[in-house]
Amino acid sequence: MAGAYETKQYRNVFAEYGYSEEEIKKRVQETFETIFHGSEEERFYHEAGEDMGFMEDTGNHDARTEGMSYGMMVCVQLDKKEEFDRLWKWTRTYMYMDEGPGKNYFAWSCALDGTRNADGPAPDGEEYFAMALFFASRRWGDGEGIFNYSREAKAILHECVHKGEPGHPGDPMWEPSNKLIKFIPGLDFSDPSYHLPHFYELFAEYADEEDRKFWKGAAEASRAYLHKACHPDTGLSAEYADYDGTPHSAHQEIFGRHDWYYSDAYRTIANIAMDHLWFDKDPWQVQIAEKFQKFYCEDQKDHWDGVFLTDGTRLEEKALHPVAIIAVNAESALAADGTYAKQCVDKFWNTPLRTGERRYYDNFLYMFAMLALSGNYRIY
Repeated sequence: MAGAYETKQYRNVFAEYGYSEEEIKKRVQETFETIFHGSEEERFYHEAGEDMGFMEDTGNHDARTEGMSYGMMVCVQLDKKEEFDRLWKWTRTYMYMDEGPGKNYFAWSCALDGTRNADGPAPDGEEYFAMALFFASRRWGDGEGIFNYSREAKAILHECVHKGEPGHPGDPMWEPSNKLIKFIPGLDFSDPSYHLPHFYELFAEYADEEDRKFWKGAAEASRAYLHKACHPDTGLSAEYADYDGTPHSAHQEIFGRHDWYYSDAYRTIANIAMDHLWFDKDPWQVQIAEKFQKFYCEDQKDHWDGVFLTDGTRLEEKALHPVAIIAVNAESALAADGTYAKQCVDKFWNTPLRTGERRYYDNFLYMFAMLALSGNYRIY
């Protein structure tokens, strides 16, 4: 087994399935341009002043660390340094917390004028910020101040690991006893879609020397955790799950229901596929991706917009992000190359970007799938 980390080869699944290099390149570029520089009805990137910019969650009319860090990852993958730096400066100016329990973390939500809506972080933001900053350092070189990308990335990861230790107030983002990422600091459960072992493998090389062993362990722990969090028959995972992988049904009075396969959870199979592409360390990833595709293409072929329990039971609700489902089902073809892979990829290729107020989440997952399936989601 050897992933792209070793081979330096990135599959172009679109090309494998007969699409021309010219039309693939055009489609990737058009997707970026629509999201970042399209019409007001299409884009959700906005410039702010002379040197900043933000990604708007169009469904909630705020800016989130999720979207800001996703935007930075897209930009570093496509060599868009100006937009990257604008996003990072906005993040560092408005989201960075310099006091309180969340000191040195980033407030997960801000109003579009930069006013904070929250005083705590969401760990998926921090891990994407760190990875995007490391890639920026390796692609463009470190600059001055907040644009010393590698120093900023190391500082983020240091906080994530060492908060809660003597003399270091606050709560860590990874549970020290099991090396699993938390849903939020201070609570003892996880979000399976936050688990990015392919990032942690790289943190084990790029982060502070003293923490590299931790990150290597975190990669192994997350791979093992995903075995528990994904249902063995369907491949579906819950939005929130306990440390043993069981769907988390508590805290509904605070967060609402999240013990089902719904919005957050769509990212899990895409992350598994990316870990397979980059590192190919776990044969289970191929098996679970193929079960996942069978679930959609055979068992629920007329219900791609359904909401499901992890065992595949279909509920009455309808998906809030149906285009995101199509995108991640296609991205899973990076791991699953069996019966249904081409069907999932073709369906995605023939699906346009989402329009309307809910386009932000769907179109980010669409952009990531477009990058990954075209061989453009790479390690730097």
